Amino acid sequence: MPDNQKLEVSTTVEAPQDKAWKAYTSADAIPKWNFASDDWCCPTAKVDLKVGGNHSARMEAKDGSVGFDFNGKYEEVDAPHALTLILEDGRRSRTTFEAAGARTTVRTIFDADSEAPVEMQQSGWQSILDNFRRYVEST
Repeated sequence: MPDNQKLEVSTTVEAPQDKAWKAYTSADAIPKWNFASDDWCCPTAKVDLKVGGNHSARMEAKDGSVGFDFNGKYEEVDAPHALTLILEDGRRSRTTFEAAGARTTVRTIFDADSEAPVEMQQSGWQSILDNFRRYVEST
């Protein structure tokens, strides 16, 4: 596994832990929030939510000019508290769901990609989590 800088993003969702967990791990829900800006989309997602199971989400510009697959395997699945994904390049992403009454704090700590600016990664992952919060709160 690469020894990369760890970055952290978080948001607090006005929703119970179970609802936040389901929206974060559902292949049907992921395309509705998993993009950093309005000119991007996530047309497909596949989730095999078990240790060793695959995760795949296609992210692309709405105009079709660029896109990529975000793929990995689940290393940890502790519903509805935490999950860890090992990405294809060996980087790790761990997301936790901390309940506080009717609210849930969702926090992701991830290994930075050594080939992309840290600020861009931090901003992009935070924007995706902000979209997640808006989606959960609107459903």
